[in-house]
Amino acid sequence: MKKSLILAEKPSVGREIARVLGCHQKGNGCLIGPQYIVTWALGHLVTLADPEAYDDRYKTWRLDDLPMLPQKMELVVIKETSKQYAAVKHLLRQPDIDELIIATDAGREGELVARWILAKGGWHKPIKRLWISSQTDKAIKEGFRNLKPGQNYESLYDAAESRAEADWYVGLNVTRALTCKYNAQLSAGRVQTPTLALIVEREKEIKKFVPKDYWTINAYAKGFSLRWQDKKCQTRIFDNHQAEQLLAKVSGQEAVIIDVKKEGKKELPPLAYDLTELQRDANRKYGYSAKKTSSIMQQLYEHYKIVTYPRTDSRHLTEDIVPTLPERLRTIAVGPYANLARPILRTKISPTKRLVDNTKVSDHHAIIPTEEPVFLNKLSQEEARIYDLIVRRFFAVLSPAFEYEQTTVILEIKGEIFTAKGKNMKQKGWRNAYEDLDSSEEEREETEQTLPDLKVKERLNLLSIKSVPGKTKPPKRYTEATLLSAMEHPGQKVEDESLREMLEKTSGLGTPATRADIIEKLFNSFYMERQGKEIIPTSKGIQLIGLVPSDLKSPELTAKWEQQLNEISKGGEKRQPFVQGIKGYARHLVSEVIASNQTFHHDNLTRMKCPNCGKFLLKVKGKRGEMLVCQDRECGYREGLSVHSNARCPQCHKKMELRGDGEHKIFTCTCGYREKLSAFTQRREHDGKGSVNKKEVQKYMQKQKSDVTVNTALADALAKLKLGK
Repeated sequence: MKKSLILAEKPSVGREIARVLGCHQKGNGCLIGPQYIVTWALGHLVTLADPEAYDDRYKTWRLDDLPMLPQKMELVVIKETSKQYAAVKHLLRQPDIDELIIATDAGREGELVARWILAKGGWHKPIKRLWISSQTDKAIKEGFRNLKPGQNYESLYDAAESRAEADWYVGLNVTRALTCKYNAQLSAGRVQTPTLALIVEREKEIKKFVPKDYWTINAYAKGFSLRWQDKKCQTRIFDNHQAEQLLAKVSGQEAVIIDVKKEGKKELPPLAYDLTELQRDANRKYGYSAKKTSSIMQQLYEHYKIVTYPRTDSRHLTEDIVPTLPERLRTIAVGPYANLARPILRTKISPTKRLVDNTKVSDHHAIIPTEEPVFLNKLSQEEARIYDLIVRRFFAVLSPAFEYEQTTVILEIKGEIFTAKGKNMKQKGWRNAYEDLDSSEEEREETEQTLPDLKVKERLNLLSIKSVPGKTKPPKRYTEATLLSAMEHPGQKVEDESLREMLEKTSGLGTPATRADIIEKLFNSFYMERQGKEIIPTSKGIQLIGLVPSDLKSPELTAKWEQQLNEISKGGEKRQPFVQGIKGYARHLVSEVIASNQTFHHDNLTRMKCPNCGKFLLKVKGKRGEMLVCQDRECGYREGLSVHSNARCPQCHKKMELRGDGEHKIFTCTCGYREKLSAFTQRREHDGKGSVNKKEVQKYMQKQKSDVTVNTALADALAKLKLGK
């Protein structure tokens, strides 16, 4: 009997599809049923070959051998996942398999995962496509009832492969050129470089910023406050003498109300979540990195199946989802959410274009809860927090507007104008979804004052009036939340209007699925580091931006690529002219690096020598703490100096660092407090407070050790290569 082979992107997804389709018999890397065989990748099983696969001379990094421009790109099996590839390949060649159903993630990258496996495995039989937005049983069954012809996605595959090849030609050539030119572990790419440039440019703005003193004149009447403003509605005075003169003029005088304006206003609900907006909120509220939020979302999507496809760039729903909204609401009406769901269920759900708009949904709709029953007690604290964000946003988007009356009062004191603003709530609307949260967790702006009933010509005696000094502030450093926003909307840095529009239409720098990895790569490459929530560039990162060709620092490159890739994905353009253009561009970038007369220097050298090669080590701040790294990229040696811990200082309550080795491990705090690990463990056990015990500390330390000793993917790749003399 002929069977269909289903190829999923991950084992967890494959197992769920197999369960729904009744495939229970275990095979080698697959699950077998009467009609289907379900197998899976482990992400990418096949990738573009490294340069040395095309020519032995590329095994050594030399400027003379650049640029590397193979006529035809080759595919190779990824060594770490070769066992699973072999299992898939065996299934592809089974005579009883007459068609293949691609069930990888529905998007450009998911298409590439499957097509490269099929290309390498030599598949020539019919292909169908499963295209779904959630992993519930209902969605899977519906998807299999509506399988699409594989040929419908040929153009999407062309665009995906073109993007991958372009990144290879540009990224690998420029990375080798920079590394060889400056004998330092440097890398560049069309997304990571302009992202780093944002951080570096912001730091320059902060360094150049010169604060200015200013003063405001604030007055206080019974029950509310008011502030002076000039004829241009400016409230800041940059001349202290002028501020003092103004204060003397109005002090001890009556205020006369000359205008009272009341205006009804509406604050519409926020848009539904896409992945980037969710990552922003998780970073603002809980300090989670974009990578961590993505990881949690995959668990909620794949394991618990209680949220829809996470890696979406859409904040709207399609019309076919509207009939399912009541069922989704009933499913999540549990625990703390029951009282929030009931009022919405009692009314007819009539979503507007602000929520439902087919034209604003590309591959997947916004992130919302599924109809799958949820058991909140089974979620970890981190999973529960992310799920809470999604559920509350879902309630909010289905709720009416927040309505209020804004009152603006204009007063005159000896010919000088003062204003007061107040807000009176009429209907709480969507803000009910956040009513039971602490204000600190909501992170909303402070609520405006409520004004008493005031009338024109009414005279007021002021309780006090004073001059309040202030200083202008520099631009704020990026946090992961604000960096994600800047990556999503980098158009303000682009002068060309058509390119700016393209960046807004597409996902900006990177995609919702890749931004977290790009940010982590910049941290792991020591181009930038965290200080609390703030991100600052390292000397290495600042120097790199000074060394890379100017084209790579601008988001315009991504805009131009996306413009062409978008046309390729629609079938409007062929991929070959695009790839040929990229080859020429790579040649130009390499020549620009070679011609440069700039220099690179390590300014974080220590006097400690590498135990492997004897060169001085570099002191860097990694994700988990400080570490020593060999300056020689061929060596690749690194060791941990300290790790950030969750242990709080008993004096100032800040998080402490753990330093030292073996019995000499010691907690240190910025306030000067020091405590041996052994003493810390005994104190915690004696106090019986918190959840940290000796066993957990040992487990934590083991995890930290594995985190700081593992090389990044880039370091691993570089370590294999030898620099020509």
